[in-house]
Amino acid sequence: MPMLDAYIPDGALEHDAERQLLVTLTDILLKHEGADPADPKARSLAWVFLHRLERMLVAGADPDLPRYRIVASVPEGQLDNENRASMVQAVTAAVLDAEPEGRARDPFRVWVFTNQIPEGTWGGGGTIVGLADIAGFVIGDAEAGAAHAKKRLAISKAERDAIFA
Repeated sequence: MPMLDAYIPDGALEHDAERQLLVTLTDILLKHEGADPADPKARSLAWVFLHRLERMLVAGADPDLPRYRIVASVPEGQLDNENRASMVQAVTAAVLDAEPEGRARDPFRVWVFTNQIPEGTWGGGGTIVGLADIAGFVIGDAEAGAAHAKKRLAISKAERDAIFA
């Protein structure tokens, strides 16, 4: 159940390139979450919101080139440190690839934020939905979903504990 918010300046990309970018970002997010981007069940849970930026400033002035902000939100446990870093790199490349030919390719014009929504706080369908519920839906097996969630949440906890150790 990943969600992605893409903040793209108005006119920064050609219409078709922007549309393809949003599809590509969906694929990247699903892949890094460990889902098959071609799986219709997984895709049905992957939502991308386009936020059109009429204006943004850098250091209080209009920037010479567009800046992009991509916010990926996934249930806790779905991204480990390695997947998070790989996803940031892939998203940055996809955004720069979508730009018109000849524009300076500067990865510092793309900021990517990876948010993991704490277990027990993701709401959908009028209820709280846990990682086990989401994984069970995509896999088609509640027990396998629960096993996946248990493993992924343990890894997430270990990585978090290592930061604060």
